[in-house]
Amino acid sequence: MNIKKKRRPLQGVEIEDYLLTATEKEAARMEKPFTRKQFSVFWWCIVATLLVLGARTFYLSVVKGSYYQEIAKGNRIRAIVIKSPRGKIMDRSGQILVNNIPSIDAVIVPFDLPRDDLKIKEMASGLSDIIKINEGEIRAKLESVDPVSLTPILLKERLAQEEALILLERGREFPGVVMEKTAVRDYVDGLIFSHILGYEGKIEKEELENNSGYLLTDYIGKQGIEKSYENQLRGVNGAFQAEVDSAGSIKREIGIINPKPGNDLVLGIDAGLQKKIFDGLNAILEKTRTSTAAAVALNPKNGEVLALVSLPSFDNNLFTQGMSSDEYVKLANDPDKPFFNRAISGAYPPGSVIKPIYAAAGMTEGIINPSSAVNCTGSISVGTYRFGDWKTHGHTDVRKAIAESCDVFFYSVGGGYGDISGLGIERMKKYANIFGLGAAAGIDIPGEVDGFFPDEQWKLNKLGEKWYTGNSYHAAIGQGFITVTPLQIANYVAAIANGGKLYRPYLVSQI
Repeated sequence: MNIKKKRRPLQGVEIEDYLLTATEKEAARMEKPFTRKQFSVFWWCIVATLLVLGARTFYLSVVKGSYYQEIAKGNRIRAIVIKSPRGKIMDRSGQILVNNIPSIDAVIVPFDLPRDDLKIKEMASGLSDIIKINEGEIRAKLESVDPVSLTPILLKERLAQEEALILLERGREFPGVVMEKTAVRDYVDGLIFSHILGYEGKIEKEELENNSGYLLTDYIGKQGIEKSYENQLRGVNGAFQAEVDSAGSIKREIGIINPKPGNDLVLGIDAGLQKKIFDGLNAILEKTRTSTAAAVALNPKNGEVLALVSLPSFDNNLFTQGMSSDEYVKLANDPDKPFFNRAISGAYPPGSVIKPIYAAAGMTEGIINPSSAVNCTGSISVGTYRFGDWKTHGHTDVRKAIAESCDVFFYSVGGGYGDISGLGIERMKKYANIFGLGAAAGIDIPGEVDGFFPDEQWKLNKLGEKWYTGNSYHAAIGQGFITVTPLQIANYVAAIANGGKLYRPYLVSQI
């Protein structure tokens, strides 16, 4: 029996047609045109993106362009500072009091440091072994710097020769750490001249804010002549441009600007006289079993300071050539205050050395004349109060009163007694001011104080009491509330010696 198989014509075509129809239907479902709102959002997204990219490109290429150019240039060309020699300081005869000693500092150039934390840790460990600084301290300094800065930062000053040689030999192990040639001060007879010369030291961040043109590796005057004449002593640093490799090592020198040395200073100080007074005062202190003193010698013709001594003193070389923290604490806590310059900063009752001022004032005001005299019996009394003298002087005129320091005579001149009406505190203050007491003399080193001269209003405001005759008596012999500096006393006596000219004292006579 024949069974015929029914043929399915064009089966493949039919399936293809079916699949095509399904695909067209799906595409028709998926391909929907943007609405106007959707197109607008898409358009503004593109515009915003382009604006952001354009602004960023403008900022990097125009606003910060020079900054990044310098960084890129610094990766190959580096300007390396050449420190200028600091000016020397000499006495009036040319004897050197301050000189320079070559030294080497280890400094960090942040831009050349590795960015890898593990490498920083390895560097800190290796450097600690060489320069004898705590590893944690070194690591903290390495990690705290601005990584794109080319400004050197001090790591350690005054490297020992062995430390410098090892760093030079192993330099490639410590990229970003370089050695910088510098100089530290050498103070000849520092103990004798320290209160005049002061000292210099590494600049602090606070000082850097007030002194433009300095680096954190620079030195600056801290006290005395070193501070007040910083601008003259410092000079101008030089520089040379060099091509460096990725580790900051110099490959080729390109150009150089020579440094300009600082000015030398010539003082009016006589080094021999200074030493003589220093030794003499120390001998007196030893003999009297005391510990503090001050002395000032002036040229009365011009106010030039010939000697200025304050005891106890300190060696200013400790500040420039290395001092342990224990040494500093010992000096700072010394009850006799060796850092304190008693010659200009110490204010004390003047005692009898003030009496010639009142003699001049009394004659000028007509209170007394050269022949005026009192009969000193050893004391005077006002009411129940007795004001004594150090001895009985008998008949005493102005010359004898000054020569023998007669208190009774000056009680009379200052506060009045018997036939002498007295100046009173207001006129006593007036003439004390004329002779330079109660105000800084203006010497050319920092730290000078004014001293103090009272008056009636001050006592009323300060103590709530009126001014009594007894207060004038005390002031007339340089006691009571009056304070002056040794420099002021020396300067006023110089004015008497030169015939009446009160000069401004000065230490530096030539730059």
